[in-house]
Amino acid sequence: MSKYHFLEIEAKWQKYWAENQTFKAKNPKEGEQLSQPKYYVLDMFPYPSGAGLHVGHPLGYIASDIYARYKRHKGFNVLHPMGYDSFGLPAEQYAIQTGQHPAKTTRENINRYREQLDKIGFSFDWSREVRTSNPAYFKWTQWIFLELFNSWYDINEDKARRIDILIESFEKDGTKNTHAVCDENTPSFTAEEWNAFEEKRKQEILLDYRIAYLAETEVNWCPALGTVLANDEIVNGVSERGGHPVVRKKMKQWSMRITAYAERILQGLNTLDWPQPLKDFQTNWIGKSVGASVFFDIKGKENAKIEVFTTRADTIFGVSYLAIAPEHDLVSELTTTTQKEAVETYKQQTAAKSERDRQANVKDISGVFTGSYAIHPLTGEEIPIWIADYVLSGYGTGAVMAVPCGDSRDYAFAKHFELSIPNIFKDIDVSEEPHVEKENTFLANSGEFTNLSVKEGSKAIINKLEEIGAGKAETTYRLRDAVFSRQRYWGEPFPIYYKDGIPQMIDVKHLPLELPEVEAYLPTEDGAPPLGRADIWAWDTENHKVVANEEVDNKTIFPLELNTMPGWAGSSWYLFRYMDANNPNEFAAVDALDYWKNVDLYIGGIEHAGGHLIYSRFWTKFLYDRGYLKVEEPFQKLINQGMILGESALVRILNLKFGEDTVSYAITKEDYEKLEQEKIEEIDLSVYQNHPDFPSNIKWEDLDKSSLCFENTRRIHVLVDYVDTDNILDIAGAKSWTPDFKEFLFLTNTDGNYIVDREVDKMSKSKFNVVNPDVICEEYGADTLRMYEMFLGPLEHEKPWSTAGISGVHGFLKRFWRLYHGGENEAFIVSDKPATPESMKTLHKTIKKVEEDMDDFSFNTSISSFMIAVNELTAQKCNAREILEPLAIILSPYAPHITEELWEKLGHDESISTAAFPEFDPSALVEKVKEYPISFNGKMRFKLKLDADLTKEEIEKIVMAHEKTQEQLGGRTPKRVIVVPGKIVNIVG
Repeated sequence: MSKYHFLEIEAKWQKYWAENQTFKAKNPKEGEQLSQPKYYVLDMFPYPSGAGLHVGHPLGYIASDIYARYKRHKGFNVLHPMGYDSFGLPAEQYAIQTGQHPAKTTRENINRYREQLDKIGFSFDWSREVRTSNPAYFKWTQWIFLELFNSWYDINEDKARRIDILIESFEKDGTKNTHAVCDENTPSFTAEEWNAFEEKRKQEILLDYRIAYLAETEVNWCPALGTVLANDEIVNGVSERGGHPVVRKKMKQWSMRITAYAERILQGLNTLDWPQPLKDFQTNWIGKSVGASVFFDIKGKENAKIEVFTTRADTIFGVSYLAIAPEHDLVSELTTTTQKEAVETYKQQTAAKSERDRQANVKDISGVFTGSYAIHPLTGEEIPIWIADYVLSGYGTGAVMAVPCGDSRDYAFAKHFELSIPNIFKDIDVSEEPHVEKENTFLANSGEFTNLSVKEGSKAIINKLEEIGAGKAETTYRLRDAVFSRQRYWGEPFPIYYKDGIPQMIDVKHLPLELPEVEAYLPTEDGAPPLGRADIWAWDTENHKVVANEEVDNKTIFPLELNTMPGWAGSSWYLFRYMDANNPNEFAAVDALDYWKNVDLYIGGIEHAGGHLIYSRFWTKFLYDRGYLKVEEPFQKLINQGMILGESALVRILNLKFGEDTVSYAITKEDYEKLEQEKIEEIDLSVYQNHPDFPSNIKWEDLDKSSLCFENTRRIHVLVDYVDTDNILDIAGAKSWTPDFKEFLFLTNTDGNYIVDREVDKMSKSKFNVVNPDVICEEYGADTLRMYEMFLGPLEHEKPWSTAGISGVHGFLKRFWRLYHGGENEAFIVSDKPATPESMKTLHKTIKKVEEDMDDFSFNTSISSFMIAVNELTAQKCNAREILEPLAIILSPYAPHITEELWEKLGHDESISTAAFPEFDPSALVEKVKEYPISFNGKMRFKLKLDADLTKEEIEKIVMAHEKTQEQLGGRTPKRVIVVPGKIVNIVG
């Protein structure tokens, strides 16, 4: 085979890699020390959706694969695995719609993904593949949950410890010597009291301490999906999946006490090589605040207090009102009879808003007075207590002391509801706006603290509050305990059954606890999760197996937990399972964990900054505390790849009303802009009225002219396949594509064409702008796809997809192939003759550049270097083995198929992936010969190649003796000879 038959070549080497397990990483055997250094490269593993991969998905995978292959060339034992985050809501929603079991859908989707991934030539170690929905995998997810359930956080030791250590402490000393992270209002007791408690009471108390615990929690509830959603699963107040409304409600849920790790998670960022924006995101997500807790008595209610947290204790004399969250525990107690109806209405309105919306919406001011008053701890003044949706129950104490003169939101609230705005800042006017600066600010109207600076005042006021028992110094975090329950079917079952209402563990030796069969995947009619539909979902504690619900006797057979774990459970620890993926006895062997430690390079999207990355760091620190890991961080270096954007095509729709009927027009860009600019009178309505497809049963005279407005327009996506390069829509094709388009009356330009709008947007199935990598691989080859995606631009940047440049990259690979082939039959022409200095220079400057780019992950500039090198070597007519062999190696991470083929032709039996990366030789870049322009009176007459290390005298002697010089001089003696070594020779006179 002489021509570059890329399809045959790629199929051949993909088969070879699979059969020979070329990229299988070595694990140390028990007690063995591997001499080869390790390098662990990992991608954020995909959720296998039904749509398969589009060209945007492989971007990060290609980058990580290039680096993994490079590290193998550099002598590392590289672990580069792949798997699937295969539990999740999309498969369950499809199951609800079709009745098909999510396992079947997921399996089919994974097969499709695997087929696509294989075609792109990734060097994954497939022997370690994991699927979070595989019982052999989620057995260990369940085990980790049990470990979390069996642990508490010791503040003195600053780590998680076994729960039996806490029990021993209670038995010996009660709570006297216990300093633990626990629920608010957790009771204190003596050893005698603890030992006298019934077992049920002991277990209830322990739930207040467990890291995995069961409690009433305020959650995001999505009725349409029938499940709780995490904050990162909500976008603009609706579910990310399906766009359904989300409300806040209290439910008994499993939660994770991640707040115990807040400071460690925050400080750990300093040890990580992560992008600064991602670190900043996590810092803000954790939200550390240093300040004070202040206690306000409530007028007329003994022993009732409202606790607020503030970072500005210096402003306490400026408190105008207290604001509490609508979900605050004291709302009912504080609401007077006259305010009850208004308060209930406001609570219902707030429940329809997500927490993010409540925090982000600063324009709409809302609130309601409870009718009650608090007592100022330092002045004794009565302060009105309001309910406001900008206060969140889960952040801080769910209550704030409002200081309008020093806070923009409090100021707007006070102005809106005509509340007082006391000024406590010296020589500062707050009549028009609040004063939010701290620097050079001094207190006024603040009693004994007047004239103190902000810093001095904060410290003195906190001391005063502590002295009178009305407050204390405090550090809080925005990070809240993570809700760990989902009302779904397709997730990990909890290894928990209930005895007398108390959760009990299923022993790890009886795991995994697998999902039962159900007749439907919806919640039950009484609102229980889908597992409530299972007939066989009870735990037999004697025979250690699942039995029918009807056998529950609450003596030896008990009901099982109906919720399942969230999607982030399986993805929080998967990196460690890859280290020993097929181990049936433990989540990973100690030797494997000690060798691989953690991920050296992690590549994935910035969208996971808050959820997955926080939770994975939390679980890693927990497993470290419990002695299962030697590392505290999962991912040492992280790169967020940018997004490949697709070009969308949009049709402009105007809905006109005719009584009860609506006619939908696909309007021109000109009319759309006129509507947007409210130039309605400029629109020629006759073309609307006289449209040949205008319904005969509707009279134009019935047009509701108020419907002729921009608010009645929308733009909808159309499949880009029906749009040509001039943006002209194939109307007939679009109408055959979807029934929606059959209803539209298309208004074309004078030339009869409909021109669509174009937008560069996220590549998405919903926008009909995806490009299938299979098509690119079929037409140009996987090596072309790999190199083109890297050539589009810097890895971290967003970049629009365009097919215009693909042929250029494909042409480069053809030229690269021709370096090794020539003659009429394009025979293999690599020779063993020595390379020229010019070719050596080309090779080594390319090696140098590629290595520098690898360290910077600047893959796009490396590809430019390859193109330059091939052009230079082609011009040099180079076919020397000592050039082309190392050139194949340095290109192989980018284009592995073509280089494997050429490596074999060069006479090697083993894969090119085993070859050592060429050493850069600086001396190859040192010029040994210099070409001098020889000038006479400033005019260049000829050029002469001379050794680069000659002295001025030697250069002059050689030039003057040259026959061309003698010819130019014609027997004359020059006045002088100017020699600039390395540059010019000029003969004067």
